[in-house]
Amino acid sequence: MLTIWGRRTSSNVQALMWCVGELALGFQRHDVGHRFGGLNTDGFRKLNPNGTIPVIQDGERPPLWETGPILRYLASAYGEDDFWPRDPTRQAEVDKWAEWAKINVAMAFTVPVFWRVVRTPEAEHDHHAIEKAVTALESTLAIANAQLSEHTFLCGSCLTLADIQLGHVLYRYYDIDISRTSLRNLRRYYDALTERPAYQTHVMISYEELRRS
Repeated sequence: MLTIWGRRTSSNVQALMWCVGELALGFQRHDVGHRFGGLNTDGFRKLNPNGTIPVIQDGERPPLWETGPILRYLASAYGEDDFWPRDPTRQAEVDKWAEWAKINVAMAFTVPVFWRVVRTPEAEHDHHAIEKAVTALESTLAIANAQLSEHTFLCGSCLTLADIQLGHVLYRYYDIDISRTSLRNLRRYYDALTERPAYQTHVMISYEELRRS
C-alpha cells in the first residue's frame, strides 16, 4: 500500500496519481500543501526536508520525494516492460522523452502560461506576455507533434512513463482560456488520453477547482 502526501490539484501530484492509476496500485493519499497547509510541520519535514509535494512511502520503505524519481521507482517496481522497458537502450529512450517533457514542456507552461492565466486575477492579465509564452511553449510542443506523427504514444504503440510526464500537462494546456495553434497529432494524442479512466480520475480536474488551488 502506497501512502501519498499531496493535494489532488497539484500538477506533480496529478502525474503521480495518474501513474498510480495506470499501474492499478492501492494507495492512501493525504491532502497537504497550499490551502491545506502541513508542509512546514516537523512530521512532514521528516518525510521531505524540502517541504514540497508529492511524497510517497511504499509500505515500510523510506519515503521518496521529487516527482521524477518517484515515477521511475513506481515504474521499476510495478510497471510492465512496455511501460518502463528493462532493456537499457529502450529505457533510456523513454526516460529521454520523460525528462524532455518535465523540463522543456512543464517549465515552459506552468509559470509562464498557467500562473499568468489561472493564478493571476483576470483584470491583471498581461495578454502580451501570455501570448509570447504560449508561442514559446508551442514551439516546444511542435517537437512532440512531429514525434506523434509516427507513433500512437511518444515512444511507440504503448503508453509509457514519458506519456505520464507530457500528458498531465496537456489537460491544463487544452482546458484553460488561451488561443492555441493547431497541432493535429498532439490533439489526437491528447483526445486519446482523455478516454483513459485513470487520466479522467486523476488529471481532468475542473478549471474552477484549479483556480482555487
